[in-house]
Amino acid sequence: MPNSLSTFLKLHKVSILLAVMGSVFYITFAYYLPRTDFIKLLTLFVALFFLCYKLIQFEKWNFKFLLAIGIFFRLLFTIAEPNLSQDFYRFIWDGHLVANAINPYLHVPQELILAPNNSIPNAQQLFNGMGSLSAKHYSNYPPLNQFIFALSSLIGGNSILGSLVIMRGNIIMADIGILYFGRKLLKNLNRSPQLIFWYFLNPLVIIELTGNLHFEGVMLFFFITAMYLLSMKKWHLAAVVMACSISIKLVPLLFLPLFFTYLGWKKSLLFYAITGLTCLLLFLPFYTPLFIDHYMSTLRLWFSNFEFNASLYNIVKYTAMHFDAKPWEFIKEYGKITPWATITIVLLFTFIQKKRNLNAVLASMMWVLTLYYFMSTTVHPWYIIFLVLLALFTSFRYALVWSAAIVLSYFAYSQLDYKENLWLLAIEYISVFGFLSYEIVAQRNKK
Repeated sequence: MPNSLSTFLKLHKVSILLAVMGSVFYITFAYYLPRTDFIKLLTLFVALFFLCYKLIQFEKWNFKFLLAIGIFFRLLFTIAEPNLSQDFYRFIWDGHLVANAINPYLHVPQELILAPNNSIPNAQQLFNGMGSLSAKHYSNYPPLNQFIFALSSLIGGNSILGSLVIMRGNIIMADIGILYFGRKLLKNLNRSPQLIFWYFLNPLVIIELTGNLHFEGVMLFFFITAMYLLSMKKWHLAAVVMACSISIKLVPLLFLPLFFTYLGWKKSLLFYAITGLTCLLLFLPFYTPLFIDHYMSTLRLWFSNFEFNASLYNIVKYTAMHFDAKPWEFIKEYGKITPWATITIVLLFTFIQKKRNLNAVLASMMWVLTLYYFMSTTVHPWYIIFLVLLALFTSFRYALVWSAAIVLSYFAYSQLDYKENLWLLAIEYISVFGFLSYEIVAQRNKK
């Protein structure tokens, strides 16, 4: 045993050193990084991406080593309070509402905080932490997400940290599930299963999901499981699991039309029916006559009120402003066009798709989501994680470049007024568009 351990240490000493360095950087990120310190944030992010690249390069075929390192990096965040996002305050708030049989889609926090019989633990701290923007709007988190919030709040009790730890545990387990089913799906589609570590060890994934408690990871667990089930021809069960993914985050709704040519019209209609029915059953406990109106009004805000880290939108907006357009009027008009443009793109990819196989469907999903994000007024860093996973099932890697470059958008968090630096956003998107253009040309030359 001592000899085998000594041999292991000799063979993997560089990788172990890289893992130790990565651990130090993640601890620094989790516990000693104010989000206003952009230089420190950027330096840590760049260093962690370099270490991720080298670890995968050196241990490409060592599944157990990379698995252990990926889990260990995530566990380092166990008792850390998210430092790049305040969304978790709203998660816990909604969780306590659901646990107390109060519908989070019917009451805004501003209304409940004034109620004399307010029974939400740490209500004032949660209210202050979520910020005024969240406090004046109805919840926009789908029902299965709400159930996870409620479970975390129940188990965590009156402790904010306790609730954070439970939510973090759910997200870590979801990432391990993505690793498991992602490898299986890659094998089924004749791709290297080791590609999944570009997701599992990606610093953006670890920091934004485990660190900042965004539930894209749970959504992706159900999504990738559904895709695996489809690859096994178990499309009935895949429809149920796909509905669970949609009931965490609504993004997979974009992809439903893409299954039409893959499954054929008979199977696809049944697939849609099962998915829709499952979604309805999950939403049913929250349904009231006011539910749809409140939920849709909150969703519309994302198209017509918010802007962050946009690409094409910024170009069009500043061009329009040159011709005396008013920014607050322009975003509302732009927000009316974006949903229709997105629907058109989805339908184009649905009916121009020639190959009726799952590889082609996943590639179409990647392009649809890419174009949607290019058009969007708001592209938070954790949104790109879906693209990172989808890209692994194609020959394109621009999403990995984007996952590294998107840290530049966090410059806005270092400013008191959250003002973005357009030069930094230009560097981010020139990197993405440049690498994407290079890959498209390279792919055409190969063909």
